This record gives sequence, structure tokens and C-alpha cells, in this order.
Amino acid sequence: METSEVTTAAQTQADDAAEYAIRTRDLNLWYGLFQALFDVDLDIKEGIITALIGPSGCGKTTLLRSVNRINERIGGVRITGSIQVMGEDIYGPNVELIQVRKKLGMVFQRPNPLPISIRENVLFGYRIHSDKKNINRDEENAIVEDALKQVLLWEKVKDQLDRKATTLSLEEQQKLCIARLLPVKPNVLLMDEPCSALDPKGTEAVEELIWELRGDYSILIVTHNMAQARRTSNECIFMLLGKVIEHSRTNVMFVTPQENETADYIEGRFG
Repeated sequence: METSEVTTAAQTQADDAAEYAIRTRDLNLWYGLFQALFDVDLDIKEGIITALIGPSGCGKTTLLRSVNRINERIGGVRITGSIQVMGEDIYGPNVELIQVRKKLGMVFQRPNPLPISIRENVLFGYRIHSDKKNINRDEENAIVEDALKQVLLWEKVKDQLDRKATTLSLEEQQKLCIARLLPVKPNVLLMDEPCSALDPKGTEAVEELIWELRGDYSILIVTHNMAQARRTSNECIFMLLGKVIEHSRTNVMFVTPQENETADYIEGRFG
């Protein structure tokens, strides 16, 4: 093959990858002898909300944590295949974990604000990851205001930024946990059942926030709530027993699923 053809092919591949926030190929994962993921191939588009649905134990959270490399904290985990985030293989030999974490923000089931002030929570990750050694007070104030405005929390807490974060309501704590990620400027937000600890009003508020964040961030959300998946996502992935069964636009999957297993799950026949 001519050099120009090789270059063109490589550029085409790079252009294709640029359309996706996350891509997996032949992804398999084992906890000891137990295989939790089987040959997972996914192309998750940039700038949209993608929901991961399926019964408990189907591999949703395992997949999410593989994208953030959190599974490495567990002994006996083995992974094969590849995961690309914004075109970079995050399990590549020369990839630094701290750089991976800058691209990916993680929101957990239960809010986990640090037991410090609202202001210090927002600045916590930025101070760890920022290349700037000296940040003045005005710059910090702007960072805090911008992050809290993005999560629709600024007007409520702007006069109490020194308040301990753990005294906020659960809804406000979850919003703050999202705000804490934003100054680092991640490309992708990973959310593991972010509304499971909230009441209906709090759930509605956080869902509204997630919808507002789409476009600026690529969002991958794990949820057991079918109504939530239908309300908040642009695309949906159904998993079963560690395998991807179906991936399509949400309105298509919930109206005309292509696989019998998907239809059975959505209609409540198991799960």
C-alpha cells in the first residue's frame, strides 16, 4: 500500500473515532474465575446521553467502572480487549491514570461530598489536576460560580459557600458532586444510578440537570428505572448476562425493540 493510502486510511479511522466519546472492542472482564463481561463492542456518541439498562448483575456497573478504570482497585480483576475514550486507548501501556481521570467524571449512587465547605468541594479536583501553580482568589471565585451555575445550584448557595457540604439536602449534595467534576473539564460524565438515593422531587431536579448538561458533555448513565431511561437519554443500551443485546435510539428501543430479550425486559417480564 502506498504511503498516501496508509495516511488516508489512518486519518479516516481517526475521523471515525472522533465522532465517539467511548468505543469498546472485544471487551472481556473477569473477577477471578467469574466472567462478568463478554466481547462488548460499543460506539457511544459524543455530546449525547446514553443510558445503560438491564437487570441487576448484568454488567452495567462493571462496564461503567471499566471505563473509569476503577475496577483496578479490586484484586483479581483481569481485562482483555480495548476501551477508547476520545480516541485514546485508556489501557494503553503509556497512559497515565491521572490523565484518564481528567477526561472522565464519575457520579455515584449516593452523593459523596467531602466534609468541607461547598466552595472547597468545587475547587478540590481542580487544585489536584490544574497545571497552574498559583491561582488567585478571583480566579477561584469564577471557577466556583461557573460550576455551580452549570448544575443549577448557584442561586441557592451563593451566599453560603462556606457552609459544610454535608448539611445540604441529598439532591443538592448530588448536584454539588457533579459541580465538583466540572472545573477539571472532563469530556465524559459517568453516572451510576445518580438518582437512586433521592426522593421524586430530587430525582426530577437531577434529571433536569443531566438533560441541561448534554451537548457540553457526553453522558453515560446506568439506571434501573425504565421511565428515567426513556425520559433522559438519547440512546439506550440493553445488557443481559454481561453481553450487549441491543443498542439503539431510546425512542426506537422502547417502541420497537429488535430483540425478544429487550422487549421482555422493557415490558417487565423479568428483571
